[in-house]
Amino acid sequence: MAEVVVKIPKDLEHRMKELPEVDWSSVARVLIRGEVSRLVLLKSIVSKSKLTEEDALELGKKVNEGLAKRYNKLLEERGL
Repeated sequence: MAEVVVKIPKDLEHRMKELPEVDWSSVARVLIRGEVSRLVLLKSIVSKSKLTEEDALELGKKVNEGLAKRYNKLLEERGL
């Protein structure tokens, strides 16, 4: 099995040490496996896409604008 070295900030190291019962290697392994699976799926989807990069950026901009409007409306309704 390959080994991976992960550098983490001191504050995170201290918080992790407060949880000695957690197998951090297993946590990292599960998270890395999940991220690899997600990226492989994304790569598969993108390889079949007919959108240009410009089209994708424009679509992303429109989605972000729509989400911003939705969340701003919710905040207004809740008086925040």
